[in-house]
Amino acid sequence: MLKWALIFLVISLIAGFLGFSGVSAATATIAKVLFAIALVIFLIFLVLALMAGSLAF
Repeated sequence: MLKWALIFLVISLIAGFLGFSGVSAATATIAKVLFAIALVIFLIFLVLALMAGSLAF
């Protein structure tokens, strides 16, 4: 998912450079949403791993 966020970020930067502001804004929003989802999933897995690690000892 983070890979897709980076792809949309690059598309947004290229579209912004070429003057397509509507496309740039839309892809930037998609990139932000995908990054936020990836961050939430990472934090959930981090908490689960820490809880599983503390239960093992």
